[in-house]
Amino acid sequence: MAARDYEKIAEDIAKGITDPLNIDIYDVEYVKEAGEFYLRVYIDKPGGVTIDDCETVSRAFSDKIDEADPIPDAYILEVSSPGLGRKLKKDRHFEKSLGEKVEIKLFEAMDGSKEFTGVLKSYDADSITVSDAEVLVPPKNNKGRKPSKKAQAEAEAVTSKAKEMIFKRKEISTVRLVVEF
Repeated sequence: MAARDYEKIAEDIAKGITDPLNIDIYDVEYVKEAGEFYLRVYIDKPGGVTIDDCETVSRAFSDKIDEADPIPDAYILEVSSPGLGRKLKKDRHFEKSLGEKVEIKLFEAMDGSKEFTGVLKSYDADSITVSDAEVLVPPKNNKGRKPSKKAQAEAEAVTSKAKEMIFKRKEISTVRLVVEF
């Protein structure tokens, strides 16, 4: 089975635990990091998640997932909040975050930069549109050094004039909410 299959099974099991507690499953991921497998369940609720919420869900979920035993590998179980600067991966995440400021990181540079911020305006299966787009990190030159003033000015000019930018989803590495205090 693929990681996505394990994630779907785990999410279904977790929903049976969280729904009666009025806690939402924000995301589930099954990943390998530094030679270890991790099954992470991110939970959320209005007003935020407490440590007690995480403990309650973790204990009940651990018993249920062990009983079902759908994952043949040994793994570390983590139950936590997605955090303030949460990643947006699924359509439901984007829907809930419309009008919020986001940070977008690309796999390859666009207009001289890989990192942008803007207000999430819309999304569809293929793209994400932000308004008030800005370069988050100025581009570097081909030797990895700080860009020339001219290159930096050109990149900033592109985005400072852009009321709206459209990013193709397949070119996006990550999208996160921007935490502003």
